[in-house]
Amino acid sequence: MSEWKKSTALVGEPQYTDDFTHFNYVNPDAPKGGIVRLATDGTFDTLNSVPQRGNLAIGLGLIYDTLLTPSLDEISAMYPLVATQMRYPDDYSSVTFQLHEDARWHDGEPLTADDVAWSFNTLIENNRVYQNYYKHVSGVEIINDHEVTFTFDQTGNRELPHIVGQLLVMPKHWWEGTDKKGEPRDITKGTLEIPLGSSAYRISRVVPGRTVEYERVEDYWGRDLPVNVGQHNFDRIRYEYFRDSVVQMEAFKSDDYDYRVESTARVWATGYDFPAVADGRVIKESFVERGRGLMVGFIPNLRREKFQDPRVRKALNFAFNFNEMNQALFFDQYERIDSYFYGEELASSGVPTGLELEILDGMRDMVPEEVFTTPYENPVSGDTRAYRTNLRESIKLFREAGYELKDGKMVNATTGEPFTIEYLLNSNRFEKVALRLKSNFARIGVDLSVRIVDSSQWVNRVRSRDFDFIYSGWAQSLSPGNEQLEYFGSAAADQESARNWAGVKNPAVDKLIQRIIFAKDRDELIAATKAMDRVLLANHYIIPGWTLLSTRTARWDRFSHPETLPAFSEPGFPTIWWYDDEKAARVEAAE
Repeated sequence: MSEWKKSTALVGEPQYTDDFTHFNYVNPDAPKGGIVRLATDGTFDTLNSVPQRGNLAIGLGLIYDTLLTPSLDEISAMYPLVATQMRYPDDYSSVTFQLHEDARWHDGEPLTADDVAWSFNTLIENNRVYQNYYKHVSGVEIINDHEVTFTFDQTGNRELPHIVGQLLVMPKHWWEGTDKKGEPRDITKGTLEIPLGSSAYRISRVVPGRTVEYERVEDYWGRDLPVNVGQHNFDRIRYEYFRDSVVQMEAFKSDDYDYRVESTARVWATGYDFPAVADGRVIKESFVERGRGLMVGFIPNLRREKFQDPRVRKALNFAFNFNEMNQALFFDQYERIDSYFYGEELASSGVPTGLELEILDGMRDMVPEEVFTTPYENPVSGDTRAYRTNLRESIKLFREAGYELKDGKMVNATTGEPFTIEYLLNSNRFEKVALRLKSNFARIGVDLSVRIVDSSQWVNRVRSRDFDFIYSGWAQSLSPGNEQLEYFGSAAADQESARNWAGVKNPAVDKLIQRIIFAKDRDELIAATKAMDRVLLANHYIIPGWTLLSTRTARWDRFSHPETLPAFSEPGFPTIWWYDDEKAARVEAAE
């Protein structure tokens, strides 16, 4: 029988010993109190995080505990929360968790192994994301009230014990009970009834579609656990929803909420010229991003026949004039993304060598030859001449794919059907980008129409794959694994609500995902990930977008944070920050 462990790490050994008292990046003496007011886009119509229906309210993770919880200054290391310890055999064929006997729901009922098993079964029955993520978890067995075992249908997958520890644990007795009207609750449907939780916060107030507020639970069972010391310092956390980005910014300037992450380069450059910034009541600050690779961009729906030829997808990238857009709209603040793991050691570069080359050599007949010979580069259009060259290349690629430019329109050479694209947006925030893109594509005779719908309709259309073009992507961890099946696996391409937005069906990618999942060590994981990155890029499944390797923030100066912020989750707001009475008093006095 394997030994019990109090922590697990996918890279090296856990940094914190079994007797640690708190994470290094928190202030264990941080004061409790105050409120932080946050803002978000769109609306919400459900507080049930299980079914993939409707618009889920933000922040629901605040009310639920998981079996294990991560540290924010390590790569994929997990420590006890609901579980006190875990064990698994050397072949990683199962994992057993021992639960904390003091774990309680907010109504005082004990949190037991029955809740854990029920939560797992409920999630995989009703949520496509969890079905894919836990695809290789074959069963769950309740050993006793405080011990539960998960078995796997494969061996050698080091990540499975780790990701099972991330399981969201929900209260079986509450969901199987009745509401205030005496009607049975149904976890397969959306609801605005405030759900029962177990964690540091509970929902205290809901204004449907507009506001959701959380309050700190004074008698939270896990308050003094080492993983929670110095965290959850605000008495209340409130989210306000805005449907218009201009109104949202004006609300911040009027001190209607406290903290914003600035996603618009123009606003960052020109929108903070108001008195509160000048006199120091509002602080602009950028924080370095580490620990997450990123790919975002314009994603064509390969389920539509017109996007199935990679030459067409590549041609659209050549027609996109990023350099002009970056200068005209973004004040030259952004960098073009050239990897699905941009900004991290997992990103491919140059030509493959070593183990990466060995992996790709084993599937040479399954991948484009350019994977071995030509590093991926996005087209550069730094001046008019360069952009004209790109446009000629774009038209050439369309011709090779069976299209021709006729009377200023790109048409199918056989059928005469014009090449058109509907670009689906869920707000007006990206409209200026869309209009620039429309102008770019018009240069090669491609008609791009811009369709702005509300958030609910956008979500439903994307889930049902009813779109031509969206702007989206994937944030990646430093330890990729099972989630890649849902992002890029062939089985996920036809699954409604899976995050394989483009509809990638590629045997080589499937094979590389398995190599990533079963990597024996960090070196093999990096090599396999870089190999997959190359194959995805060479097939042009996305027109890469842009990013900034820092987080731009603005805040009303009412808060303080530890001197050392977590290495892989900077700035850690609001989790490890706290309300500073002296700072808040100065802001109030100045107003």
